Amino acid sequence: MKRREFLHRTACAAGAVWLHPKTLANQRFAIPALTRKFTASDTVRLGSTGIQTSRLAMGTGTVGSGHHSHQTALGIEGLRDLLLNGYDHGLRFFDTADSYGSHPHVAEALKHVPRDKVTVLTKTWARDAATARADLERFRRELGTDYIDICLMHCLTEGDWTERFQPVMEVLSDAKRKGIIRAHGCSCHSIEALRGAAKSPWVEVHLVRINPAGAYMDAAPDTVVSVMREMRANGHAIVGMKILGQGDLRNRQDEALRFALSLDLDAFTIGAESKLEQEDLIGRIARA
Repeated sequence: MKRREFLHRTACAAGAVWLHPKTLANQRFAIPALTRKFTASDTVRLGSTGIQTSRLAMGTGTVGSGHHSHQTALGIEGLRDLLLNGYDHGLRFFDTADSYGSHPHVAEALKHVPRDKVTVLTKTWARDAATARADLERFRRELGTDYIDICLMHCLTEGDWTERFQPVMEVLSDAKRKGIIRAHGCSCHSIEALRGAAKSPWVEVHLVRINPAGAYMDAAPDTVVSVMREMRANGHAIVGMKILGQGDLRNRQDEALRFALSLDLDAFTIGAESKLEQEDLIGRIARA
């Protein structure tokens, strides 16, 4: 791996703090009162993709890089059991990625549930067509599935990525036409990339970093929310991530969850590290 790519991936794994050295851990963002009740297992529709899944996705990549994460540290059986526990509580959304190293763990969970009852989202670091094609073949093999529901381009930072990485976009578009994936989109790690994504008609699903403190985000919450409005106006699906600021908001969980639920998100992903933590999270969403 080239040094520049290594530094880029390391920064993304750390939440791209180097792009925004000052996180806003003490910031307070006005959160409107919720007008209705929510549950983690609510069935939601992801934009115009036709995909229906649970409001809460089970993240498998807390501090995920180098094919390792807090969740994969649980081991194949440990993470499998955590995913299946979530499934038993109505969660139908598995959030994985090549860089997390969690494909084998998700594959084990998929052996125990009806494939058409869960949504599998994964992410590729491919920046050229050949790598993208190889990734799609490898991902399906690692996940033990004929198709992937959502494949995202991972950790985009370039403002001109929709032009620079057009060959990768074409591979994913072709994969959708062939039924290899059901939807494509991106995970952005800079405000410039996020703005470019919002304007792109190619993007069907966005993974957006959002929380009330601005922790590990691309810009201040109000700026990101304004970009999300453009995404929604263009018919894109929005899945929130960094809802708890990669753990920075562990003492503000209820506030962070109410904030996420007050936004126009289709769904959001959070990576629990134990059944107790997962069930506590499900309960907090119901009480928000």
